[in-house]
Amino acid sequence: MMRWLDRFPLGLLIALALWLAIAPVLPEPHLIEKLRMLSQGTLSRPIDIFDLLLHSVPLVLLAVRLWRRNGSR
Repeated sequence: MMRWLDRFPLGLLIALALWLAIAPVLPEPHLIEKLRMLSQGTLSRPIDIFDLLLHSVPLVLLAVRLWRRNGSR
C-alpha cells in the first residue's frame, strides 16, 4: 500500500519538505504562522487550513518514509 512512498526518491522528498517548511522565508514561514494560528484558535478560513496542509504534508511524508526505512532493518 505504501510502496509508492518507498519508491519516491529520498533526496527529492527531503528537498521538497524543507523547501515547503520554510517558504516563504520573509516575513515568516507559512508553516510557523499557521501553527501559531492553530494554537491560538484562529485557524478558521479554508485557505489557511489548505495552506497548513500544503506546507506540512511533505514533512509528514518524509517522517513516514524515514520511519518505514528504519523500521524495515
